[in-house]
Amino acid sequence: MAPKLPFELKNPSLFKDQSYVDGKWVEAKSGKRFDVVDPGSGNVWASAPDNSAEDVDVAIKAAHVAFESYRKVTPKARALWLMKWDTLIRENRDDIARIVTYETGKPLSESNGEIEYALGFTWWFAGEAERVQGTIQSPSAPGRRVFTVKQPIGVTAALVPWNFPIAMILRKAGAALAAGCAMVVKPSPETPLSVLALAHLAEEAGFPKGVFSVLTTSLENTPPLSEALCRHPLVKKVTFTGSTRVGKLVAKICSDGLKKVTLELGGNCPFLIFDDADLEKAADALVALKWRHAGQACITANRVYVQQGVYDKFAEIFKKRTSTLVIGHGAEKGTTIGPVTVPQSIEKAERHVEDAKKHGGQIVLGGKKVAGKGGYFFEPTIILGGKKEMLITSEETFAPVLALYSFETEDEAVEEANNTSMGLASYFFTRDVNRTWRLLENLEAGMIGMNTGNSSAAESPFGGIKESGYGKESGKDVAMNEYLITKTGTLTLDGHY
Repeated sequence: MAPKLPFELKNPSLFKDQSYVDGKWVEAKSGKRFDVVDPGSGNVWASAPDNSAEDVDVAIKAAHVAFESYRKVTPKARALWLMKWDTLIRENRDDIARIVTYETGKPLSESNGEIEYALGFTWWFAGEAERVQGTIQSPSAPGRRVFTVKQPIGVTAALVPWNFPIAMILRKAGAALAAGCAMVVKPSPETPLSVLALAHLAEEAGFPKGVFSVLTTSLENTPPLSEALCRHPLVKKVTFTGSTRVGKLVAKICSDGLKKVTLELGGNCPFLIFDDADLEKAADALVALKWRHAGQACITANRVYVQQGVYDKFAEIFKKRTSTLVIGHGAEKGTTIGPVTVPQSIEKAERHVEDAKKHGGQIVLGGKKVAGKGGYFFEPTIILGGKKEMLITSEETFAPVLALYSFETEDEAVEEANNTSMGLASYFFTRDVNRTWRLLENLEAGMIGMNTGNSSAAESPFGGIKESGYGKESGKDVAMNEYLITKTGTLTLDGHY
């Protein structure tokens, strides 16, 4: 009997609390399950199978069998399945958004926004499925022709985080399924149910059994299950989104089998505001970028550098915008900022705030945990007088805490912005066209927001440099190539040409 949910679904069949393997809804071999907690209340509201390493082999072998036939399906057929999946997700978006809100804590408006963003990937990759092309050329040696063909790499494993469970899946699975690969997903322990809802709709869309599978697991079993996925000889590609620390472990494990890996890791992203910037526009962009999902995004702004001449003015504008946010449960009407997803985020936020105070930082808004709400709430916090010695300068906060730093020259701002091991995204606001081109080239990040805080879309390659990882997701050609191999054929011709 299904558990009683704290909300109603228009389509009750969307709620799945079993793993999805080889087209079947199954429990873990151990029979164990783990709890799913609502961050807005701190209450357990569901559970899911606690799969372990012993459950991996069956899932991967089934995916491999599926891959052997799926790889030969026409690109048009794969595109049609993706389009049907896209349609079904659109039809059920309100229900999916509600599940996401109760798993992550983000407001319903943000959950709906995530789904809209994520659907860009199913739509985009449905089109890309038919655009995989090889080459033919006449080489330097006479009487020969050289061909290249692109083929799907094989069974892929996706290790995904809790902050954007729908977007992370559709960005990865969209490319993999369009390319002709099978995919086994290990969702985060915090967000298994939204991913299982996607699996249900993939089944309804007509994808063959075994092509898309989901193995849920607890936090305790996440390391051994993930390692088993990475080490399985039939897994040819691993895609991981998460922390740099764990990403390095994934890369090390996968290196033993020389597996292809895509890593989208930590951010600690800088946001630069120059004297000539449109301060109102910059403030609006920063509010949307920073406070979305309570600061829990890899591409969110962590360090804001404001030129001396407009520092005080911008700080006041930004404080005024932020003070209008309404803290509450994500499902409550009027909520504009919800809880953090895990209690560890509150501990880190408190540590960063206390450290900033010790280094002379001025807390002008927020600064503490919200009492009396029962969930994992922390006030949106603005720190003035940011210094390079502060923890928030060197550590990605992943919570609703932000520090403002002042600078005098462009060179100084670039040096401070680049002074991090990360390189995922950077943002800047200026009206100077020449400076725009300089910053585009001089900022060390894989993605640059130029007078915008929104630089991610299906048509735009997503990925970082330095210790923010390697490989690209989404975008023209590059994302599909992560799931393809290039095979070269050389033909010797008879006669004269």
